[in-house]
Amino acid sequence: MLPAYAELHCISNFTFLRGASHPDELIARAAQLGYRAIALTDECSVSGVVRAHQAARENNIKLIIGSEFKLADGPKLVLLATTLRGYSNLCEVITLARRSAKKGSYRLSKSDLAHGVEDCLALFVPDTELSATHLSWFRETFATVGWLAVELLRGPDDADQLEQLQQLGKQFQLPLVATGDVHMHSRRRKSLQDVLTAIRLATPVAQLGCALYSNSERHLRGIGRLGHIYPPQLMLVTIAIAERCQFSLTELRYEYPEELVPPQHSPASHLRALTMQGVIERYPNGAPQSVLDLIEHELKLIADLGYEPYFLTVHDIVHFARSQLILCQGRGSAANSAVCYCLGITEVDPGRMQVLFERFISKERNEPPDIDVDFEHQRREEVMQYIYQKYGRDRAALTATLITYRPRSALRDVGKALGMTLDQVDRLAKSMAWWDGKKINPERLREAGFAPDNPVIVQLLALTHELISFPRHL
Repeated sequence: MLPAYAELHCISNFTFLRGASHPDELIARAAQLGYRAIALTDECSVSGVVRAHQAARENNIKLIIGSEFKLADGPKLVLLATTLRGYSNLCEVITLARRSAKKGSYRLSKSDLAHGVEDCLALFVPDTELSATHLSWFRETFATVGWLAVELLRGPDDADQLEQLQQLGKQFQLPLVATGDVHMHSRRRKSLQDVLTAIRLATPVAQLGCALYSNSERHLRGIGRLGHIYPPQLMLVTIAIAERCQFSLTELRYEYPEELVPPQHSPASHLRALTMQGVIERYPNGAPQSVLDLIEHELKLIADLGYEPYFLTVHDIVHFARSQLILCQGRGSAANSAVCYCLGITEVDPGRMQVLFERFISKERNEPPDIDVDFEHQRREEVMQYIYQKYGRDRAALTATLITYRPRSALRDVGKALGMTLDQVDRLAKSMAWWDGKKINPERLREAGFAPDNPVIVQLLALTHELISFPRHL
């Protein structure tokens, strides 16, 4: 009978230029292998968890959400959220680390984690030098919620490493747990992982030497294989830890500012008051009965779904912009709302044309509507600063845009990683046309002077096709 196992240390390609698999590939493979659970622990990020969550639901496997951190003055840690509060605290740690360094990097120190991270479990990931100072700090900081990770990757010193960690575990009273330091869902991605390392270090693969992993063991390994590598009790600990992690993204709910509602009002009464004030301004000669009926219908549905704070938040931002003569305009499905029109968010008069509010909000969708507002480009920063000042930087944030590899950028980076000259890389990239989509046309390579059946070009095309659509940066 195969032992039970849950992978607790796994990064995806959202750990840019390190992880070599998409989140959904990792989740699907873990389910196929019979894992009880899998933790997505991208480095100082939770950017891939939505895709992982969707894949976990499709593959009927438990997803644990966590993150990996290399402390500036300490060891590498993995934090795993056990509850909704733990997920919130984990995100706060990520925010703190990202805001403490330049864009694209992070900085987290032991002092930032002086009191631990409430409702999160912690794994100490050993590096080449195990410091007694770091282990003592970890034991004091994480006490009953900390484990010493054992990552056996078929190196020549696995047996010595296991024995050393067992001794340190006893010395510092730290329980041990098996983890895999997973970077890819399949060992076949090792070549791509090497290329990603080359891109990250701006050095051709052939010159990387010891910077490359010595083997392809950082993939999701079969449970039977793991059973021959790890002591059974270390694998059982993975299940015990997984059972303590009960948080799921399904617990998240939209939360909106409460300070927009005056003391004498409820969110519903305040939204009604603002809407009726807007009716007077929009229809100085009196609103048609059809519009008034539509407004009542919308306000009732908004109240039934509890979305009043959302409308009040958008109204506040638009009101500020108009007070500063900043051009703005609501668009999209919000144009189907009479309430949005009366609040000044959109400019589509429901009295002059037919609108269908259910395109904007419906009970069946059970999610907040999408109110898109465009602000004039030159003064958009003023609106952003207003939001930061009003709510504070601990409550307001920008949404990230994910930049992914396309054929040209993938060809350039893979070509450099394989040691091709800048002239060759330039000709390769320019051989691609936008109308080719995500596929690389061998005929275009031939036109650029490259033989598609050349072994180097064959390898380049295979790696490039794998890299296309990989996240590059936020």
